[in-house]
This record gives sequence, structure tokens and C-alpha cells, in this order.
Amino acid sequence: MRSDVLKTGMETLPHRSLLRASGLSDEDLKKPFIGIANSFNDIIPGHVHLRELADEVKRGIIDAGGVPFEWGVPGICDGIAMHVSMRHSLPSRDHIADNIELMVLSHSLDGWVGVTNCDKITPGMLMAAGRLDIPAIILTGGPMLAGNYRDERMDLSTGFEAVGASKRGLVNEERLRAIELYSCPGPGSCSGLFTANSMSCMTEALGMSLSGSAATLAVSNDKRKQAYETGVRSVFLVKEGLTPGQIMTRNAFLNAICVDMALGGSTNVVLHLPAIAGECGFDLPVDLFDEKARITPNICHVRPAGNHFMEDLDRAGGIPAVLSRLKDRLLSSMTVQGVDVQEIASRSRVLDDDVIRPLDDPYFPQGGIAVLKGNLAGSSVIKQTAVSGDMMAHQGPAKVFHEERDVIDAIENEGIEEGDVVVINFMGMAGAPGMPEMLSPTAAIMGAGFKKVALVTDGRFSGATRGPCVGHVEPEAYLGGVIGLVKDGDMIEIDIPNRKLSLHVSDEELEGRRSRSVIPERELTPFLKRYRGSILGSNKRNMDKENNNLNDIRNSDPGKMR
Repeated sequence: MRSDVLKTGMETLPHRSLLRASGLSDEDLKKPFIGIANSFNDIIPGHVHLRELADEVKRGIIDAGGVPFEWGVPGICDGIAMHVSMRHSLPSRDHIADNIELMVLSHSLDGWVGVTNCDKITPGMLMAAGRLDIPAIILTGGPMLAGNYRDERMDLSTGFEAVGASKRGLVNEERLRAIELYSCPGPGSCSGLFTANSMSCMTEALGMSLSGSAATLAVSNDKRKQAYETGVRSVFLVKEGLTPGQIMTRNAFLNAICVDMALGGSTNVVLHLPAIAGECGFDLPVDLFDEKARITPNICHVRPAGNHFMEDLDRAGGIPAVLSRLKDRLLSSMTVQGVDVQEIASRSRVLDDDVIRPLDDPYFPQGGIAVLKGNLAGSSVIKQTAVSGDMMAHQGPAKVFHEERDVIDAIENEGIEEGDVVVINFMGMAGAPGMPEMLSPTAAIMGAGFKKVALVTDGRFSGATRGPCVGHVEPEAYLGGVIGLVKDGDMIEIDIPNRKLSLHVSDEELEGRRSRSVIPERELTPFLKRYRGSILGSNKRNMDKENNNLNDIRNSDPGKMR
């Protein structure tokens, strides 16, 4: 065991002395050391119950013959952070991975458990698991119940859309008050298939959490049982030598993408899965998501795509039931339970054919995500299953903004009209920096009642976003992307079936604009300055890598360049 370096030998006598000061006995020094990275805090509803779950994990570790060591991991609530443009949210993902690396390696732990929930915390923990490749298992804290007011079910996105409705006088004070009081009824990650629950589903699909974990409600007794079982299993992972590198294989990621397409999850999955794969040592190109989308039907319509909630998915059998629908499409892949994902799929069944439809009767013939390309984007992402049929293809004049707040003000001041394509640029990883979500403006547009207004950004979207909203535009404006050159009135064409995102401006005109373009200034904290610097450095390394690959092709076969 890795912890043996502390447990034996004269050289580590003082180290053992410190461990004994923390309460360890002679018997404890014979057992596996299991870390618990717990993102509990009493700010985020998805995390307020994690202390209780971590206690169950500890009990399971002790009963299985291990010694638990717990520490805190930071968590940012995207829904709350949006009021300050949430520039720290995405950078926190990398910070979380670093936090776990620091604690696990510094203390020679044999394995660890991630107790997590919500948008960046779960991906950060999975990144750490791939990076460290020592036995690890993830416990996701479970979704929130749907809100309910006078038999109307609602969720967080109901509140965000109410803002836009209020700006146009479409909702009264009584209803606004009811939405505030009842849309988020208690502990758990927000009740739709937003980014938090999408990534919980991806965790289970990758094989890194116990079967059924993703959809099991935060307030259920089953979640507490899962926590205990997760603790027990963490000790056996150490004894068996089963590591994330044996679980999060390329097959596992292909399976996860397939599951995501069937579910219709958040566009942020396209941001997080490649980052996790990178820590595991391989690339996961964005085109792969589009390829899977073209051949995988969308069989679930959980909010915001439809009217089902995570509690409905749980009732219908959760991710194991989704796997059962996809069993003939899944690749062999090990899970933390020590069984193949194909075995889980074979022994599971669907309990509600409306919540999880058969493959031959889908909600949409393709998967949830489409990748659009054109002169406006080398690549961009849209949740096509959350777009109405009459907006699958749209062309309209641009209305350009550099801040989300300005879009909401424009709605209130009637500065946006039906047919417009709202562009919010300089919102990428380097430009914002931190690539904030655009849920406030997208929800305000929907809440204001617009039917034919689209939005394009080099930022990203909340999983709660619905409608014709194109995000993740690459290259981003700050790094020279064409989206930074768009002007009011330019015609933009969005064609989802044909996967096109086009700006109807000549190349000559765009080159002229580039020489006159001005990058908006942002006030940055030291943390955000370092983050922007890391993005710029990473971009330069990627460009150098591409140039080297190009030179290799030229040198090996000049005919390939003709």
C-alpha cells in the first residue's frame, strides 16, 4: 500500500507520531488509509447535506477495515455566482483537482472518495481521479426534488425566466414571490438535467460511481445507503488494485457520450469530459460528440428540454435503465463495482416508457448536442433537443454585447426584437476570463416571451438553458476569433440540421475590422490574472503542437500538403 511508507521504518517515526496525535492506534497503522474529499458547505443547496453523507462514507470505510481521513474541497454555486458574472466558477474546477492532488499525494493515501455535487466540483474530482490514478470512487449527492406551487412543478430555471417576464410586465408580484419561495424546495443539485445532474450521470456512465447514484434523490434513504456502500467499496478498490485508469478508458468515455446524447444533457459536458479525458492521457475531440449525436436518438426529455424532472428519471430506473436501452451500443468497460457496464445494462430495466423511451420511439431522432461550424466558429455547441422546430434554422441581424447585464437591460428597454441574433463576445476562458454561463440572458429572453431570438457566445450556457442558444464558440474573441469582429446588423445564419454557423460578412471586411478591433478591459483579481495566463500559455502550446504536427506531415510526405 502507498501508505506503507509512513507506517514502517525508523525514518518515518516522527511522521507516525503526528498521525498518532490525530488519534491513530497501532491497529489503524495496519489498515488502508482512505481520504474523503468532501465539498460540503452550507451555502450551496446541493452540498448542505454532504456532511451527513460523508459520515456514512466514513462508517463504511471503518466497517470495511480502512481508516478515513476527511478534508474540505471548495464549491461554487453557479446559480448564486451568476450575479457577479461567475468568472471564478470554471477556474474552480482546476483548483479542485489541484486540491485533491495536494492532499492525496502529500499524505500518501491508499485511495480516496470524492463526496460531491454540482457543476464544477464533480468534474474537478474526476480530473483528479484521472490524474492521480490511485483507487478512487465518487459519491454524487443527488438531485433536489422539483418545486411545487399549486400543483405546478418548477425549478431554478423557472426563476431565471421569471426575471425576463418581469422586465416586460408579463408576471405579477404574487407569482414572482411564489417562484422565489417554492422553486428550490430543499437539499440537492437543481432538479432538472442541468450541468450538475448531467455530470452525475456522466460519472455513473464512466463507471466511477455506484450504479443508480446519479438520479437517487438527495433526501432519500437510498442516498444514505449509497454513501455507506461507497465507503465500503473504496476499501475493496485498494485491496483489489482497481484504479481510475482501468475504469475511465476510451471505451468508458465513448459510452458516456452515448448516454449523454440519449439523455440530452448540458452542453457543458462537452467542456468537462475532454478535460477529464486529458487527465487520463488522451484527447476527446468535440467532433466525437457530434458523431455520436447523429447515430444516438434522444430518449429522455428532462428539464429544460421537456417536462420531466430528475425525480421522474429516478422513478423510471435512473441511469441503469438508460443503459439497458443502449445495451447493444455500449462498449465493454469496467466500473468501480468490479463489473462491466454491459452487465449492469443487461440486468436493468425501464420502469416508465414515457420518461425513458424505446430507441425506436425517441423524443428526437438525434442526440442532445450538435456541433456547428462555419466562418463564425471553428466549432460551437448547441443543445438541439431544447430548440423548437421552427428555430432549427434561423437567420437574423446581430445585436452585439460584451456583458450579460447589458442584454437584460436591452430587453427591458425594448432594444431586442423578434428575429435578432444576440451576440455576447469576449466571454471565453481567456476573454472573460473564466467562461461564465449565460443563463441569466438566455432565460431572460425566453421569459420575455421571444419566440425567434437566438443567442451566440464564446461563453457557455447553464444546463438549464433552452432555446436556440449557441455557445462554446472557438476560437474565442480574445484569442482572435471572428466572433470578436461581429457588429450590430451583421447577418448571422444558424442551421442546426446542416451544422452551420455563418456570418454573412466578407473576408476582406473582417480583416479590415481586425486591425481596428478593441478588446474590452476587465478588472481582474490576482487569481483571474493567473488563470488567464494559464489559458494563454496553453493556447500557445497547442499552436506549437499543431505547427509541429504540420511540419511532420510536410517532412514525411509533401504530397499531403498539395
